[in-house]
Amino acid sequence: MAELNTSEGGSKKKHGKKRSKKLSTKVDLTPMVDLAFLLITFFMLTTTLNKPNAMELNMPKKLPDNVAKINEELLLNLILDKDNSVWWYEGMTATDLKRTVFASEKGIRDIIYWKQNQLQKTYGSKDTMICIIKTTDDANYKGMVDALDEMEITNVKRYSIQDVQPIELEAIKNGGNSKVAK
Repeated sequence: MAELNTSEGGSKKKHGKKRSKKLSTKVDLTPMVDLAFLLITFFMLTTTLNKPNAMELNMPKKLPDNVAKINEELLLNLILDKDNSVWWYEGMTATDLKRTVFASEKGIRDIIYWKQNQLQKTYGSKDTMICIIKTTDDANYKGMVDALDEMEITNVKRYSIQDVQPIELEAIKNGGNSKVAK
């Protein structure tokens, strides 16, 4: 509470003159400070902080070597390279790599949709496609995030992140062809 203190100290006579009373004011700020701390505490405890929005990534368990083989027709391989370029091929062998980028008319999204439609005609379901994502040493982090975003956008249920193979690196150096003419 605010209080007003008056003091009697100023009514003494000095040299025969009478001085007027001095009033001193004192405002107690303790309740205002208490209220401020209560408000700060209230807002800190009731505020929800932004939670990081992360994509769930399930890693497979190590399987024995005698597991059934995957049908090559179901595979789409994406190799992320420098300058947001993506090399892609179907199946298990990297003999003829084709090059595209993320944002173009025939970008990676169109290729994924094309592959899904092809599998829809053959197997009656788009969910059979398996996409394998690989990165070269020249690829950047943004490319990997973009590739995972494309998996989410195109509704690809099964995808894997693997290391790039030496034959694939050789094919990229040769402009997409792994068979070098000698």
